[in-house]
Amino acid sequence: MNLFNVIAVLVVFAALFGYLNRRFLRLEPTVGMMLIGLASSLVLVGLHHVFPNLGVVSAIRDYVANIDFNKALMEGMLGFLLFAGALHVDLDFFAQRKWAIGSLATIGLLISMTVVAFSSWLLFGLLGFEVSLIACLIFGALISPTDPIAVMGTLKTLDAPASLHAKIAGESLFNDGVAVVVFTSLVALLGAGGHGAHGPSEMGAGTLGLLFLQETGGGILLGLVAGYVAYRMMLTIDAYSVEVTLTLAVVMGCYSLAQFLHLSGPIAVVCAGIFLGNRGRALAMSETSVDYLEKFWELVDEILNAILFLLIGIEVLVIAFSPNSILAGVACIAIVLTARFVSVVTPISVMRQRMEFSPGVVRILTWAGLRGGISVALVLSLPPIPEKSLLVTCTYVVVLFSIVVQGLTIKRVLSRFI
Repeated sequence: MNLFNVIAVLVVFAALFGYLNRRFLRLEPTVGMMLIGLASSLVLVGLHHVFPNLGVVSAIRDYVANIDFNKALMEGMLGFLLFAGALHVDLDFFAQRKWAIGSLATIGLLISMTVVAFSSWLLFGLLGFEVSLIACLIFGALISPTDPIAVMGTLKTLDAPASLHAKIAGESLFNDGVAVVVFTSLVALLGAGGHGAHGPSEMGAGTLGLLFLQETGGGILLGLVAGYVAYRMMLTIDAYSVEVTLTLAVVMGCYSLAQFLHLSGPIAVVCAGIFLGNRGRALAMSETSVDYLEKFWELVDEILNAILFLLIGIEVLVIAFSPNSILAGVACIAIVLTARFVSVVTPISVMRQRMEFSPGVVRILTWAGLRGGISVALVLSLPPIPEKSLLVTCTYVVVLFSIVVQGLTIKRVLSRFI
């Protein structure tokens, strides 16, 4: 099936399921789309067991399997979704909380990754799975980042204090870029160390650190340069259609160039979006241009969110579940939540000596740390290692719990402390 037909089918079902959610369920869009997609998948699986010769499930499974989830998200949707979220970040407000956001997005993520890695390594061993420590570190890297798409979608429905909103949104926009760099480095280490990654590796800690700095620092620089160039161009014109097209060019050009230069595309797009959303919107655009810009990116955000969470819902059709792997996935929910708590409480406990935090901030940030499409895309992009099937199942179970349970109850958690 060609690309146009794949996109056409996804858009048709996204529109249909979006209508059903708005008309009947009235859930938060990301949660509603994922639940309807999941329910549809389970109905199809049930029909397959009742009518094994029907052939519908096999045809749909083949269709879904042909969708490259990693490319669809990491090379397609992610840049647009991150840019749409970054446009609404208040730079001054963000800068006032840069240490809290930066600590959560870097140190916090590395703490979470480490806790998840060693805890899951022990868990898998107890359940009889033979999983290498490097594979568990990779699992920690892909499951630790809070998903900006899920988080930003949920924040739209919450009446949270501005300071808390800034911390949650800022962390989610940056920690996925950091996680992608760490994940890429660990997968490279896995390849360098040979299968199983128990042996010595040609890639040392120094090389990994240099790669991390190159991708992160280079991504920040590229994003700021791209945003500044677009800003200077906008200063010389007043035409909303051209200015909106320039932002589109920044996202696509910046992300593609970052991939070519082996820099962090997500970080580059976020930096460009923050720059244009603040300096560009305030100094280079008329009110008409700003209005069209906001409406355009809001529409892009809504459409791509609907498609993304529809994909996550129907992905159950191509995941090979087993009772033991599902049990491991359920246990990983507790591990990931514990790691999230530790990764939040550690930096905040240190920073509390110099700055104030909202009441219950640790519990709110822990429960608001939703996982989503980025974790699913990363785990599906893994090379064909023996542990992949187990890691895919565990990731899917954690993401499902995160979006459905945490996503539906975050308002109650927030209301207890605000």
